[in-house]
Parts: sequence; structure tokens; C-alpha cells
Amino acid sequence: MLHNGVMTKHLADIAGEGVLLAGGARAILLQIANPAVGSGVAEHSSFAQDPLLRLRHTLTYIYVVASGRPQEIDRVARAVQDAHSAVRATRYDASDPALQLWVAATLYDTATLLYQTIYGPLAPDDADTVYQDYAALATVLGMPRELWPADRSAFRAYWEDATSHLAVDERALEVARELLHPLRVPPWLRASMPLARLVTAGLLTGEQRALFGLPWDIRQQRRFDRALRVTAAVYPHLPGRIRRWPRDHYLRQFRGRPPR
Repeated sequence: MLHNGVMTKHLADIAGEGVLLAGGARAILLQIANPAVGSGVAEHSSFAQDPLLRLRHTLTYIYVVASGRPQEIDRVARAVQDAHSAVRATRYDASDPALQLWVAATLYDTATLLYQTIYGPLAPDDADTVYQDYAALATVLGMPRELWPADRSAFRAYWEDATSHLAVDERALEVARELLHPLRVPPWLRASMPLARLVTAGLLTGEQRALFGLPWDIRQQRRFDRALRVTAAVYPHLPGRIRRWPRDHYLRQFRGRPPR
């Protein structure tokens, strides 16, 4: 969208970048480090059967909310709410607006962290617009709009408080192991997991890595820094159809399914 002759960035511009896939595991680990989310996920049997299922469903949801048509957004919201109904049977309610806020917050923080690492800082007006847009990831599911922190400064205060109360039990650790060391995946994906584990750990703080028992030393830090430098030098120059291929792929899959 043009604003004063300048193209303003929105949720669709950020969320459609394939490089954000590198942050998917980081977002999931932060989500399950919230004890309520972690218990709900751990008790949801489909996650253990397919540890990448939550990632795939999350990506589809994000891409549809960011770039889909109104009727598609309604359909994906209903699908997520149906999935949450299974978790609602546990002692934690997956439809709790506070938990919806936390999940959306991890997606926003991870996306903007990675995007700005690769492309450089967003202009203040763009950063404000993108921040407000990201509220849709929770409001589409029913979270009251006023629960989303009013601005980026308020979000940072919320984030610092929320991340200071993270905790991980044995069930959450098992989910993390399934996510970072998957066995029931294609060989090509298994071969990519050492790099995925490096990037995931590098995007977490030292305290967050310690929660999950993720090793880290100076050699890993150097490898992580080098991987980000190479990505920042190469990725922005790729054709748009390549950078946005994951989004287009998941949208095609979603649109190919019969309506619920």
C-alpha cells in the first residue's frame, strides 16, 4: 500500500518471506515454554505422531490470514478452532485469549527478528504498521483486539514479562526433542536438521536455550553468525517467486481442499 508516495509494508509482505521458516522451531519452543500451552500441546496426541504437524498447520494459518480472501480466513479460523476443541478437553483451554496472545506474540517476535536480521531494520512507520497487522493472527480466532498491546513499546514490556516466566517440564522437553530430532520425516529433511537446530538455538537467548538443554559455545555462535551473514547476502536477491514459494505452496494446498 502507498503512503505519501512510499510503499508501506504490511503483514502480507513480511509473513510471505520464505526465510521466516528458519524461525518456525524457535516460535514453537517459545510457545510450549508457556506452561499452559506446553501442557496442551504435550497432551495433544497428533503432535507426537507427527512433530512437524503443528508447524505445517501454523504456516497454513499464517499465510491464509496474511494473504487469503475473507472467506478463506473464516475457513482456516474454523479449522484451527476445531483443532483447539481437542485441547480444550484437557485442563488448559486452547481458546483462552491470553494463550492466543502468547502464540501470536511468538510469531510476531520471531518473524520481525528474522526479517530485520536479513533485510535490516524496518522504518518506524513500517514497523508500527506490521506490528498492528500481526494482531490479526490472534483476533481472527476471537482474541479481543484490546488485548494486543497498544504499541511496540507496550509489546516489549509484555514480552519481557512473559519470557521471564517461561518454564519447561519433561513433557515439553519431549515435544522439543521430537521437533528438533524428528525420525518420521523424509531423508532430505532429516539431513537439514543440524542446520535447523543451530539456527533455532542461535535465535533463542542463553536463558531460553538453557530451559531446553540446548548446547551452545563459541564455535556454534560463529557458525550461526556466518550462516546469517551468508543468508543476508544472498536471500534478498533471490527472485520473488522463490522467496515466496512456501507461501504460494501452502496457499495452493489449502485452496485445493474441499470446504469444511
